[in-house]
Amino acid sequence: MADPYKDEYMAQENEWEREGLLDPEWEKQQRKTFTAWCNSHLRKAGTNIENIDEDFRNGLKLMLLLEVISGEVLPRPERGKMRVHKIANVNKALAFIESKGVRLVSIGAEEIVDGNLKMTLGMIWTIILRFAIQDISVEELTAKEGLLLWCQRKTAPYKNVNVQNFHISWKDGLAFCALIHRHRPELIDYHKLSRDNPMENLNTAFDVAEKHLDIPRMLDAEDMINSAKPDERSVMTYVSAYYHAFSGAQQAETAANRICKVLKVNQENERLMEEYERLASDLLEWIRRTKPWLENRITDNTLPGTRRKLDEFRDYRQVQKPPRLEDKARLETTFNTLQTRLRLSNRPAYLPTEGKMVSDIANAWKGLELAEKGFEDWLLNELQRLERLEHLAKKFKNKCDIHEEWSTGKEDMLRMEDFKRCRLTDIKAMKRKHEAFESDLAAHQDRVEQIAAIAQELNTLEYHDIANVNSRCQTICDQWDLLGSLTQARRTALDEAEQILERMDSLQLEFAKRAAPFNNWLDGAREDLVDMFIVHTTEEIQGLIDAHEQFKSTLGEADREYKGIVGLCTEAAQLASQYGLLNENPYTTLQGDAITTKWMEVQQLVPNRDQTLHGEMLKQQNNERLRRTFAQKANVVGPWVEKHLDAVASVGAQGRESLEQQLAKLKQYEQNVQSYKSNIEDLEHLNQEVQEAMIFENRHTSYTMETLRVGWEQLLTSIARCINEVENQILTRDSKGITNEQLEEFKKSFNHFDKNRSRQLEPKEFKACLVSLGYNIRDDRQGEADFQRIMSIVDPNGTGYVTFAAFLDFMTRETADTDTAEQVMQSFRILAGDQEFITADILRRELPPDQAEYCIARMAPYRGANANAGPGALDYTSFSTALYGESDL
Repeated sequence: MADPYKDEYMAQENEWEREGLLDPEWEKQQRKTFTAWCNSHLRKAGTNIENIDEDFRNGLKLMLLLEVISGEVLPRPERGKMRVHKIANVNKALAFIESKGVRLVSIGAEEIVDGNLKMTLGMIWTIILRFAIQDISVEELTAKEGLLLWCQRKTAPYKNVNVQNFHISWKDGLAFCALIHRHRPELIDYHKLSRDNPMENLNTAFDVAEKHLDIPRMLDAEDMINSAKPDERSVMTYVSAYYHAFSGAQQAETAANRICKVLKVNQENERLMEEYERLASDLLEWIRRTKPWLENRITDNTLPGTRRKLDEFRDYRQVQKPPRLEDKARLETTFNTLQTRLRLSNRPAYLPTEGKMVSDIANAWKGLELAEKGFEDWLLNELQRLERLEHLAKKFKNKCDIHEEWSTGKEDMLRMEDFKRCRLTDIKAMKRKHEAFESDLAAHQDRVEQIAAIAQELNTLEYHDIANVNSRCQTICDQWDLLGSLTQARRTALDEAEQILERMDSLQLEFAKRAAPFNNWLDGAREDLVDMFIVHTTEEIQGLIDAHEQFKSTLGEADREYKGIVGLCTEAAQLASQYGLLNENPYTTLQGDAITTKWMEVQQLVPNRDQTLHGEMLKQQNNERLRRTFAQKANVVGPWVEKHLDAVASVGAQGRESLEQQLAKLKQYEQNVQSYKSNIEDLEHLNQEVQEAMIFENRHTSYTMETLRVGWEQLLTSIARCINEVENQILTRDSKGITNEQLEEFKKSFNHFDKNRSRQLEPKEFKACLVSLGYNIRDDRQGEADFQRIMSIVDPNGTGYVTFAAFLDFMTRETADTDTAEQVMQSFRILAGDQEFITADILRRELPPDQAEYCIARMAPYRGANANAGPGALDYTSFSTALYGESDL
């Protein structure tokens, strides 16, 4: 970047060349002023000059003058008296001046050796500018402007003084007297002075300055009054002596202010570090305790236990996690703010305790969310599985009870040998009875297979009481195999006896044939009427209702069959009574009373089934209402969240708003989001009702509570991150003194090359961005080395990309000045009276109490060899270095 001081010297030299010849009056004033200024410094070396254009010709006193005012040693001068020796000495002096960043235009050693007055005065003026005026700095203004501003401020309270330049404003002498009175009021009684007596005013100021301030008389009162426009360079030279004479009094105040500023920044940074460490420790401890619970995917395999676990998870999502999410956002905000403050105050980046980096927090949080992901779905699936298990277990028990009731006594019956003592009619009846039993046995085959299938499914779903289920199922299957073997054996025996026994009561045979299937139908109807069911929609329950209505439509035909069977029983009883026969049916064990009892039971179960189906229909209608209510709310909240996510992302994208406007808009969005939080809470309550109603799907909306929660959390995080980023940009802008236009230009340039809007630039993109901002990066080896040096600044960790924060920090460093350890060290040196140590008394006298005690507590004892150091001497050098070295003093 261009050096402003070099540009000023160029302007001065060009001005000298353009003027060509000095005005005679100005030449006279400059000769007198510059001679006095040179002697004020040469006298420190025990010499002086009489004639400015003659005494510098051999270069010896010129080199001596430069050594005195710079404090540096010039090359050894040539002691010869020849012209070549003089030119060599003057060239050494001019080379030294140019080494200080001053460009000498049209001023050569030959002109000085030849005694060219104009060139000599021009050279002396250049030296005065560089060594007497350049270091003057007032509110970031330097040289002439800074000196003028200093004069204006110091003389502002004085009547009849209006300093606007360095010529006419000083003619009446009041400005000189005002400067002296402002700093040393005991030397001049300003109120007795009058602007009508400029000669007295000027002489008073010149005499007092020479006698009490050690400022030689560089100006002549008569020349100042008689000249229409006094020489500006002469006046500036003389006024700069006032500035340097009085600047010592300000140095202590400036030094104290600088130390206070640095210590205040350091104290705030330490507070932020402590807050970050505390937040990080608390959050990591909470994650450590919570994560194992989320990773535990084991229940007690019961519905009540699983429901309790679901309630615990809801408490975690709605009560425990939201405050921790806020802690995480506050932790990231604190870290970013701290790093920004450290960069702005020229401190090293803050490195948290091992394991508490932002990346460590992010990884731990990511691990928590990975453990959390799918936990709720797993619980709901587990509830659904356990509910199905309970249903299957009850169904298994019901079918087993029916089968065991049917099979009771069948084994003993099949083992009987009653056919050996029967008549032919009896044996035929036994055979037909056995055929009916075989038909009945075949009808029960399906039930046994259902029992085995249900037991297999319970095994697959890991039913908690599977041992008893397997034992009961095995018993039924073993018994069933035995019944099959016994049935086949009895049939063989009956077939062998069939040729002996023939008669059979056709009436009872007809009863047996009709009663057995009707009895099976009754058993099936009873089983269906008490069968349990699980449905999730009104369509499914309506299907069951329709099937039940269809069943009811067959009751008329069943009633006719029942009456026919009962008629057979009645007729058989009449025949037995009429002929004195035993009223026993040799073909079946079924009795008319049993058929009647089952038929009456079926007639009673039908209205009960109607009531059960109706109640389930009401339940499913209520579930549908819950689905629609949740969907209606979710279809409003979902788009609202998505709209605000887009709005937050677009803040500042067009570049038409100031940072304050962007911050205000983000704050408004934050307020809107907080006001909208009740809608999320309403949805949480609705979602709880939906889950408690065991509703697992909703065709009326594409939003789930999980997607809405994630969107809501993303919105909160996005607003917090954007607010923090804008606040840090404002902090950077204000602390570095850059304008909104500069900041906007930086943002536009960065965004132009950030094609994928990742807030990061690759090295090639970053290089192109710098070139677009006016950086001259050559396309050769040196240019690549310069660019790599810049990359080491903006990407010290070698990540391979440049963030916007690092880019902005680099650009602001290029355009603003910052405190350094050397500046703080020099400030302490001024307070200590140019000693290498400082005492606690000086610190308490010069600094505010809290910052003085801060320094005393942290400064190491002075270990140097200075004989003036007492027992309580403190080492401010190591303290200043520590402020800009390790973050933790």
